[in-house]
Amino acid sequence: MPRHTCCFIGNRNLPVKNIQRILLDLDREIGHCISNGVSTFICGGTLGFDQIAASFIIAKKELGKKIRLIFLLPCKNQDSLWNTEERKFLKELLSEADNIIYITENTSHSLLNEQNRYIIEQSSYCICALQSKKSETIQLIQFAEERGLKIVNIAE
Repeated sequence: MPRHTCCFIGNRNLPVKNIQRILLDLDREIGHCISNGVSTFICGGTLGFDQIAASFIIAKKELGKKIRLIFLLPCKNQDSLWNTEERKFLKELLSEADNIIYITENTSHSLLNEQNRYIIEQSSYCICALQSKKSETIQLIQFAEERGLKIVNIAE
């Protein structure tokens, strides 16, 4: 398991009433990871938490932090059902990435599972925004726990 890699897992929609606290906690936890030697951050690029986290990593890089941002995307047309603004924002984020990895050319629901499991397998830390114990996200967190990742839930 890579010792210096952190992944992000979270729900697409964050609660508006808690967004300020979540963003502050995200910034703090990313800083904590960096101070503990994490140099690579891996992100799935989906709408919501993934893109927010990627934005924070890009900002840290612009402030001179020697870190890498890797996007692991399920396929090249991941954003095919997104609106124009959402596609544009993803493209901007991807332009700042140190590496972009695609699992395959075309999308399918099973690829999202494969993508998320691969992201976890490549990490030793996980910053998550888990709000509901009834979401698919909880299964990913359980997999990360089984793999022995250090997990911090900033949405609690």
